[in-house]
Amino acid sequence: MRNGKPCPPASVEEIELLPGVKSCLEKLCDLGLFPIVVTNQPDVARGAQRMEIVEQIHASLIQRLPLQGIVVCYHDDSDNCSCRKPEPGLLLEAAARWSIDLERSFMIGDRWKDVEAGRRAGCTTFLIERTYSEKERCVADYCVESLVQATEIVVDRIAQASHEGTQDQ
Repeated sequence: MRNGKPCPPASVEEIELLPGVKSCLEKLCDLGLFPIVVTNQPDVARGAQRMEIVEQIHASLIQRLPLQGIVVCYHDDSDNCSCRKPEPGLLLEAAARWSIDLERSFMIGDRWKDVEAGRRAGCTTFLIERTYSEKERCVADYCVESLVQATEIVVDRIAQASHEGTQDQ
């Protein structure tokens, strides 16, 4: 956060993992899920960040966390691309790359654009509520306080689905 607004880290050294993130991702992996990050990085298009730095940050995250991968949109809003959230392009790309059934998948994010992209792609959506989330701009399936809470709901849904004979991703 800078001046009350969410901002990406400017370097690998600025990465700060919130408590519980790694254990949540490990729990999701243990259930056979594929944690994938889908991220808008418009600072590259705006000239405020270099793509190489963003890629170093993502490489560090993949090294430190059990992630299947990271899919990135480097465009700005004015580019009107299909990959920039709230458009579902990043999720569609991830689904094609890793053979994921989006209707049996979960999109967890802290911005309205995350929820809307997930909704448009057919995912079950979670909004981690923050002061900047703009909750009024979206309709999430679940509003939660943290990734830990979202993970607990996902675990419960998968347990229920396995009893009913289906499996979520």
